[in-house]
Parts: sequence; C-alpha cells; structure tokens
Amino acid sequence: MKALGIISFENSQANVGGLDDYRPVPAISFLGRYRIIDFILSNMTNSGIDNVHVYCKEKPRNLFDHLGAGQQYNINSKRGQLRILYGEKSFAAEVYNNDIANYMLNMQYIEEDSNPYVIVAPSYFIYSLDFTNVLQQHIESKSDITVLYTNTSEAKEHFLDCDTLTMDKDKRITEIGHNRGKRKSAAISLEAYVLSKNLFIELVKKASETSSLYWFRDILNDSLEELTVTGYGIKGFVGCINSLSEYFRITMALSDRATAKGLFKPGWPIYTQTNDSAPTIYGKTSDVCGSVIANGCVIEGTVADSVVSRNVTIRKGAIIKNSIILPGAYIGENAKLDHVIVDKYAIIHHVKELKGTAEEPVYVKRRDRI
Repeated sequence: MKALGIISFENSQANVGGLDDYRPVPAISFLGRYRIIDFILSNMTNSGIDNVHVYCKEKPRNLFDHLGAGQQYNINSKRGQLRILYGEKSFAAEVYNNDIANYMLNMQYIEEDSNPYVIVAPSYFIYSLDFTNVLQQHIESKSDITVLYTNTSEAKEHFLDCDTLTMDKDKRITEIGHNRGKRKSAAISLEAYVLSKNLFIELVKKASETSSLYWFRDILNDSLEELTVTGYGIKGFVGCINSLSEYFRITMALSDRATAKGLFKPGWPIYTQTNDSAPTIYGKTSDVCGSVIANGCVIEGTVADSVVSRNVTIRKGAIIKNSIILPGAYIGENAKLDHVIVDKYAIIHHVKELKGTAEEPVYVKRRDRI
C-alpha cells in the first residue's frame, strides 16, 4: 500500500483521568490483554502499510516498551519501519504541545518517506477498518482530503468533545464543529485523514506559520472552501476513549460477545505484545461469570461482568462486579468492588468495600495500597 501511516495523539480535550497520569493514552491497558494503540496500528498493518510513524505527546517510556521495533504487528522490517516520534524539546506550556508542533519537529522523517500518500489517524478511536478501500475511494473521487466519520444517535451521551462534520448531499464537508452534547444525532469525525503527502506537508507548514496553537483540524477547517474535503462513513463498532467514564463504558460494552463482533472480525487480527504466562488458576471457592479473564491470574473469589487483566490475584471471599482490574493487581480477602477501575500493581487489602457508578467509576491509582 503506497501510504505512510501516521498515528497522531489525542486532542487537547482528552483526559482519561488517572490512567494517563502514568502513561500516554495509546499505552493504556485495554480489554485485559491489549493496549489502546493496538487497534489503529493493526488496522494499518493489516491494510499493508509498512511504514508507520507513532507520535507520542508525553511520557513515551511505556509506549517504547510496548511497541518495540514493531515485529508483533507484522511490519516487514526489510521494506518497512515503525518509528516512535515525539517533541524532543520542552514546550513553554501544554497548549503548545499539539500535533502540528510535533509534525514540524519531525518533518525530516515525513519528507524523506517515499510513499505518495499519508493516512493520519489517532489511537484513541477504537474501530476495525481496511484502509485499502478508503485510499482507493479517495483516489477515485479525486478529493483533496478524505475524512473518516461515523454516524451516531447518541451524541448527547457519547463522543463528547469530538469533532463533528456537516456535509452536503455529495459528502463534501462544509463545516467542522464540536460535539457539546446538545444534539442527539451527529456525524462524528474520527480525526482520520487521507491525502497526498505533499498536501499534508503543505498544510502542516501553513498551520505552523498561521498559529503556534493550531492543530491539524484547525488548518483543515480553514481550507474547506479552497480544497475538496469529503467524508467516508464507516459502520460497525466505534468508540472514543477520551475520558475515564468512556474508557469504562467501552471496555464493559466490548466484554459482551455480541458487541465485540462489531470490532473483532474474522481474518482481521488485532496484534499486541504477547505474554507467555501460565493459564489462570481457578480455586475451589471461585465463581466467575460474564467476564473477560486474561492469563496468569489466581482467582479464589467471585468475579461477575468484569474484565481482569494478566497476573491478577483475587483472594477468597472477594467479590468483583462490573469492574476493570489492570495487570498485576492484588485484591485481598473479602474485598468488595463494584464499578471500580484498579490500576496496575495496586493492592486492595485493608479497605473492604469500594463502589462507584457507570458514570463515575472509582479509580485506584497505580501501585496504590488501600
């Protein structure tokens, strides 16, 4: 596929409270065995994209550890490469750390790439898509830019702070707005763009000259009248992990097999870093139902409608309901958790009950002891 894949980082409104204090959003554990970035990266490599740039906004260590050289994503190292890029200079304020600034700091790698097209997409949108079809339609339509979107009738509750698209009958985009939760239905931009590499470079440099606070979506919005920008709608499961409540909701939704079929499709593997841990041990006192359980766990208590990651210990008498337990956590005897997110290596032993709601799950910090 003659396209450079660029995985951009999340917009300034995204805040996965607590979880992103210790790692960038793309590196957050998801569904027991994955990281958030695995889905967009698998979409690209499954589509035949061998050259991928991954941009990291901050705290790159966890992303380096997870991605490595990219072999697990089926990237052909003889003709392709996975680069993890980030701004190597400090920014005067967080507001200056935007996608345009990072593209400019790494422009050399974009200009040197031999592919005539670029496909730009962030990692915090979760969906499955063959970009081959998108690029083919982009070329055939002779559009300057193709923008991916999904239609939703739940815009008041979900996809808050995401970009919205207004299109005419020919799918030409006439306006890029913002979802403030005031309308029930909306076309939600996936912030994924297909365009020629030369036009991408031109727009990035123009945005940098216009304002140091511009994101790519800002220069795109400015260019709607002079460029032909069209929408490409996708179906199936789409989620945007831009808050702690959405992280919780989407994880819980995908633990249901029927919902997960809209994301996990035959012949379209989701790659991740493998972990050769032992099978989970279920004790005589264990009772597990409606849950996703990863390898390496020891479960002696009750787990219902939850997602339990690798190497988690749940002791006798503990009751875990509607919760997400990240790798290496320890849940002591008789602890009761309901609508709780437990971060990696946390220990819950002395406090015997934690209860949140779907809208406001309780979050236990990484390596915390409570």
